Amino acid sequence: MDYITKFADAFMGLFKQGAETFTSWVTGIVPAVLMLLVAMNALIALIGEERIEGLAKKAAKNPLARYMILPFISTFMLGNPMSMVMGRFLPEYYKPGFCAAIMQYCHTSNGIFPHINPGELFVWLGIAQGIQKLGLNQTDLAIRYLLVGLVMNFIGGWVTDLTTAYVAKQQGVTLSKDVQELIES
Repeated sequence: MDYITKFADAFMGLFKQGAETFTSWVTGIVPAVLMLLVAMNALIALIGEERIEGLAKKAAKNPLARYMILPFISTFMLGNPMSMVMGRFLPEYYKPGFCAAIMQYCHTSNGIFPHINPGELFVWLGIAQGIQKLGLNQTDLAIRYLLVGLVMNFIGGWVTDLTTAYVAKQQGVTLSKDVQELIES
């Protein structure tokens, strides 16, 4: 009988722990993301949606801007996960590549800009602690990680474009590459 009681307690404990985690999200990350959404939409309204669309159209034409500059600005200004919102202004064809570049950049910039992805800061801090114990400079590593990340994120976005083209052709799907078509539909 003790085994059944212990099993039942452990089983319910699992759900209680899940409920505590859920509650922490509802009182922590959910309101923060909601406020970031409100702020992002207000900023877009202040700047003007047509200007943001113009920036996206210019970025969409140039892979370096699309997978290096726009993700850098988005993640630096908005952090993770809000940085993905900027992808809404890109044509459908480039959205998968932009998401690939943005999600990678949220990791590779964490050492020098911890506000971008604070949820995974513990990974960087663990690495940095090892570097510190070796007597090496953490900032040097953070900058190298950022620079290598910019290049690798560009490559990841570009390769995702190639993969998107392959899958679209295979599936017989045509994705728009023009921002104007996206606006009019």
